[in-house]
Amino acid sequence: MNGMATRFGVWLVVLALAIAFLLLGSGFDFAYVIPKRLTRLAAMGITGVCIAYSSVIFQTIAGNRILTPAIMGYEAIYLLLQALLILWLGTQSLVLLGRNGNVLLSVLLMLGYSWLIHRWLFRDGRNNVYLLLLLGLVLSMVMATFTQFIQLKISPGEFSIFQGFNYASFNKAQPAQVIYSGLLVATVCLIAQRSLPTLDVLSLGRDQAISLGVDYQRSVRLQLALIAILVAVSTSLVGPTAFMGVFVANITYALARTARHRVTLPMSCAIAIGIFIVAQYLVEQLFNYNTSVSILINLVCGVYFLALMVRTRGAP
Repeated sequence: MNGMATRFGVWLVVLALAIAFLLLGSGFDFAYVIPKRLTRLAAMGITGVCIAYSSVIFQTIAGNRILTPAIMGYEAIYLLLQALLILWLGTQSLVLLGRNGNVLLSVLLMLGYSWLIHRWLFRDGRNNVYLLLLLGLVLSMVMATFTQFIQLKISPGEFSIFQGFNYASFNKAQPAQVIYSGLLVATVCLIAQRSLPTLDVLSLGRDQAISLGVDYQRSVRLQLALIAILVAVSTSLVGPTAFMGVFVANITYALARTARHRVTLPMSCAIAIGIFIVAQYLVEQLFNYNTSVSILINLVCGVYFLALMVRTRGAP
């Protein structure tokens, strides 16, 4: 009963934050201000769902609660793609591809990358967290180095455009892009919902999952593909949010007090959306756009990540 009350309370708080974000200081301008805020709020909802689902599912597969898909280099490969597009196509890259074309290309690239990682990392059927960390760290550093090299080859104007891809911002979300992204994320969530019992079994570990009749390789391959799509959509929509997944997932585990995905996934979505709303409100009202959402989120979540690492040091 207490768990249900907590879940209900979290969603009630998020609903109150959403209403406050829409109406406070809007002057009830339904012609311009509120529609703009609705677009940003929809982008927050989609991105929050993407980060929550991908982080919780990734931690289930990895069997570790201090990891996020960012460690696999998904965001690094996204930034590398944007740098290459600007290098090859110049400032016309956004015009030629469009926002929707950029999202589609990012999704396809990350799906291919995810497939290669799966073939390489899980080819022996084992789930080695330390190899996962090492491989993700090395690939992220290599891609970041290539990205920095490309930045030296582009013009200052092109560099300023590229910098816009480095920081999370809901102001660049367009209504059409939000709609297409929402439909794609809804499809992924429906697929993930059907695999909730499988995810609960996967959280027990590889050997236990296999002994209970789960096709481990097929299930991991499917979940990695879903994670790649979610990370691609969230990163393409608003930009990288490296440490937020760790923060959201661990706060969810603390509040839910259960590992059942039927409980943790919806609650983590609510927490992620609420964090985005608060961060966006602070950027607009307190800092007057002198900072960005990604800076606030990475500062708070990065400190939490370091504290979590210190607290779990030496733990099995």
